[in-house]
Amino acid sequence: MIQLTEHFSALAANYDVVLSDVWGVTHNGVSAFPDAGEALARFRAGGGAVILITNAPRRGEEVSRQLDLFGVPRNAYDGIASSGDVTCGVMAERPGQSVFHLGPRRDLSIFDGLGIRFAPVEEADYVVCTGLFDDDVETPESYRDMLTVMRRRALFMVCGNPDVVVERGDKLVYCAGAVADLYGSLGGEVYYAGKPYSPIYEMALAKATHARGTKAPLSRVLAIGDSVRTDLKGAAAFGIDCLFITAGIHAEELGGRHEPDLRRLEEIFADAGLAARAVTRTLVW
Repeated sequence: MIQLTEHFSALAANYDVVLSDVWGVTHNGVSAFPDAGEALARFRAGGGAVILITNAPRRGEEVSRQLDLFGVPRNAYDGIASSGDVTCGVMAERPGQSVFHLGPRRDLSIFDGLGIRFAPVEEADYVVCTGLFDDDVETPESYRDMLTVMRRRALFMVCGNPDVVVERGDKLVYCAGAVADLYGSLGGEVYYAGKPYSPIYEMALAKATHARGTKAPLSRVLAIGDSVRTDLKGAAAFGIDCLFITAGIHAEELGGRHEPDLRRLEEIFADAGLAARAVTRTLVW
């Protein structure tokens, strides 16, 4: 039976580096979780390095500015590795090719400085998906016809945010990963630029090594996150431990944020063929 770990301090001494998810761990899309910021800051004060690892389809410096607005303290982290950063790397390897951007206008900054030429879906060389045009009202099914056109043209898609859903306050909204999954089910070729895939972890560990001045063995690296599909699966695939947060996107199916159904969580882990190093409600020192 899974036992809850109430305090991160019980685990902290076992690790030199933390790769922490952002949305669902440090904030809920509206405001910061003060206890989480304090826990990460105290880990750093004890000599550890914290890299925030996020599937946000924006560059790390823009994510940092957003975190400032939410109230996540700068002393809670050493750096940020974002899905947007990985996406920029993929685009840089395709100079001269035109892009159809599937996503909201707020994500356009990801293209800054890359000399990208935009084109409609009927003419573009490939697609960068950062989300839905309007995630307040649309679902992935809203895009089936468009995705069918993409598939007919055999367009390569870069998914700039592999998350399927994310919390926005008390509401779950669809992300780029849900659209990309539908495209993949139609036979489309998709490159997922974030968790649970290795490029973002490699980027994060390089940033951690820079912050510490020395490379930490994987046995001394801990991922923290609230998603089985991205955080837990990604950590397992990369060979690092994971501290799983129950009061995130799985909270509703676990019966609530305060008293999670641990038997149900065991079933979820078993269905995924995965297990966390430890489980906690929220990140508290």
